[in-house]
Amino acid sequence: MYSLLRPLFFKLDAEKAHYTAISGLQTLLKAGGKFVVTNPINSDKKLEREVFGLKFKNPVGLAAGFDKNAKWIEELDQLGFGFIEIGTLTPKPQDGNPKPRLFRLKEDNALINRMGFNNEGVEIAVERLKKIKAKKPHIIIGGNIGKNKITPNEEATSDYLICFDALFDYVDYFVVNVSSPNTPNLRELQEKKPLTELLQTLQNRNQEHQNPKPLLLKIAPDLTNSQLDDIIEIAKETKLAGIIATNTTISRENLKTESQKVEMIGNGGLSGKPLKNRSTEVIAYLHQKSNAAFPIIGVGGIHSPKDALEKLEAGAALIQLYTGFIYEGWELISKINKEILNTKP
Repeated sequence: MYSLLRPLFFKLDAEKAHYTAISGLQTLLKAGGKFVVTNPINSDKKLEREVFGLKFKNPVGLAAGFDKNAKWIEELDQLGFGFIEIGTLTPKPQDGNPKPRLFRLKEDNALINRMGFNNEGVEIAVERLKKIKAKKPHIIIGGNIGKNKITPNEEATSDYLICFDALFDYVDYFVVNVSSPNTPNLRELQEKKPLTELLQTLQNRNQEHQNPKPLLLKIAPDLTNSQLDDIIEIAKETKLAGIIATNTTISRENLKTESQKVEMIGNGGLSGKPLKNRSTEVIAYLHQKSNAAFPIIGVGGIHSPKDALEKLEAGAALIQLYTGFIYEGWELISKINKEILNTKP
């Protein structure tokens, strides 16, 4: 069904299409069209995974960025996702970068975005999460947190703590986002010293609770092996629950899209098929060099069941979709889960 709708969506501006598509999904589900978009295979008991103390109904999740403000969690859950990550959320609402800021590279099955952490602020999301968790507590929700654009890096920890405290009772795990290329100087927080201090401060706050939440770090695909070694050391030192590998890339190598068009689009993070191999390389490196010391959520360039299996075979415990979901539709979730069932020994 989605293959019939996609040409219509792709005629729209990419950001407008995003909201049009989800609005259409809401209308369909309210009209009783759940049978059109759901597949019982996504709830097969054999797909269940227990990772960092949480039980996932299947290993295919939705990456942060799609539902920044926790507005569509119930609808996305009905599509079959095993978990849904909201955000990136910041303490104060912010508009993000000027439009247009989301672009399709159709020849590459890719997107370039420079959204800039556009969101309604953490408190608005919390009010929605209260209702969702009261009604459907079984949905596993991750909270991806960041800092406001106007907050200098030396004060960033305060922003992360505000989001952490506000979301604590309403999400199942946290993701610290210091790897988006679209907030000025944010990636500087990936350096060893500031990152260790940030994560340790969050973990200290986490340990003040009787039942601490899993704390994960989302990293960029553009890190060197030496920097990945630092990440492994930091993850062990601060006792992170896991790593999400990877965010979008600033690289523009090996694209099929005309270079002139890419240059006209300008800055932003690239996601989709061109990121697939590098993301898998990072997963494999972290898994092997750390001796599987922590779980990894694999994300980047998953457009088919084969892509998903590559991530899992490289060492990912779970996977997330974003650009592949936009290009391939909700059927991709059940296709991946079916392939996992068929290949599981």
